[in-house]
Amino acid sequence: MEASSLIYAVVGLATVVLLHLACQLRRPTKPNLPPGPNPWPIIGNLNLMGSLPHRSIHELTHKYGDIMHLKFGSFHVVVASSAEMAKVFLKTMDSNFICRPKMAAGKYTTYNYSDIVWSPYGSYWQQARKLCIVELFSAKRLDSFEYIRVEEMKSLLKVVHKSSGESIVLKDLLWTVSFNIISRMALGKRYLEESVAGNLTMSSKQVKTMFEEMFLLNGVLNIGDWIPWIAFMDLQGYVKRMKTVSKNFDGFLEHVLNEHDACRKAEPPETFVPADMVDLLLQIADDPTLEVKLERHGIKAFTLDMLAGGTESSTIIIEWAMAELLKNPEILEKAREELDRVIGRERWVEEKDMSDLHYIKAIVKETMRLHPVVPLLVPRRTREDCKVAGYDIPKDTIVFVSVWTIGRDQELWDKPLDFFPDRFIENDIDVKGYNSELLPFGAGKMTKEELQMKEVFGLSTPKEIPLTTVAHPRLGFKMYSL
Repeated sequence: MEASSLIYAVVGLATVVLLHLACQLRRPTKPNLPPGPNPWPIIGNLNLMGSLPHRSIHELTHKYGDIMHLKFGSFHVVVASSAEMAKVFLKTMDSNFICRPKMAAGKYTTYNYSDIVWSPYGSYWQQARKLCIVELFSAKRLDSFEYIRVEEMKSLLKVVHKSSGESIVLKDLLWTVSFNIISRMALGKRYLEESVAGNLTMSSKQVKTMFEEMFLLNGVLNIGDWIPWIAFMDLQGYVKRMKTVSKNFDGFLEHVLNEHDACRKAEPPETFVPADMVDLLLQIADDPTLEVKLERHGIKAFTLDMLAGGTESSTIIIEWAMAELLKNPEILEKAREELDRVIGRERWVEEKDMSDLHYIKAIVKETMRLHPVVPLLVPRRTREDCKVAGYDIPKDTIVFVSVWTIGRDQELWDKPLDFFPDRFIENDIDVKGYNSELLPFGAGKMTKEELQMKEVFGLSTPKEIPLTTVAHPRLGFKMYSL
């Protein structure tokens, strides 16, 4: 009996051990995620995000390093905050991080992800980017619009000259000239002079407010994006605002497309030559050989991208640059000296002159380093599970690249918080994405101590308080009377 009891005991123990091992094998191993703060239930680490999330994330990277894991509601989030990590996510392993997350902004402000920025990876995405490179933004086409940029810049300088000695809000002037340039290139005329959406006539201020609202809403941390089961509640009211601004833009864009349709119908298709980018998009949409049909809402989404991107980014960069120049008068003087030496005071600066204005180009690069237009870049989403730097990155993780932090990396930049354009004089770092270190894309009445240098968060980061300056002419009056 004792022997049989022992056998039963051994068999029973062996069975328990085998069952335990089987359970262990079936149980998924805990992923080796990058370091990061412990998440709270339900909200994750959203409690750590302040009113300027790019700054909140920047502070966290000091503790957790250049690849950091966060939890935003139900989603894994990984932040890359060094040039090396940015290169991995954007170049080395870009095929796995090429998707966009499905966020409310993409759904409600870009015709259900029909634009270039938020469209999901696939045939439509590939076709959209091909159209941009080959058709819309080819060097030949952009060169053909140089006369528009020249005319609008002269108009701007005339306005500034007439306001000599008076306070001017620089952002308003910059926004108007940028919008006039891109609207003439994309839409064929200045729509600020005749901004009509259906039966509603919109002023320049209203149009500008619409774009500011759209950029803000495309960059906010919308709770419903991160905790989908409460999205229907729209706790912050962002979705309601997205729907409103989208409706306003749709009225404007429908008016634009209707005008273009009328002009196209007035000529035989075989003789019609596209005069602007909307004409070109409408012509492309008629092509039966397109892999993915370009619908009318897609044309409107592309057009909105062109208007928003071409206006907001240039306005923000120039305003930040001017603010830094007024704060650093010695740099402003060096810029003046270069202009006088290379161009002189007897003619306008032309686009072909830029290759010889090395210090001016360095100022632009330094502005993009210290004040990136999109400080966290547009988020990406992983297509499959993968490993980066030895860490597990699960499928559907949201990836942010903090160019804000990269631009302040002490290992890359000497005195990174100082505005010092000279760092780019003997440096061939490019702003077009080839270098991971930099990934952006007169006198003032104020003293440098009075300049406010805080930003507002959205998809872009404009100055919180617009720059007000007083301009004084340096060229002869005849230059402004052209």
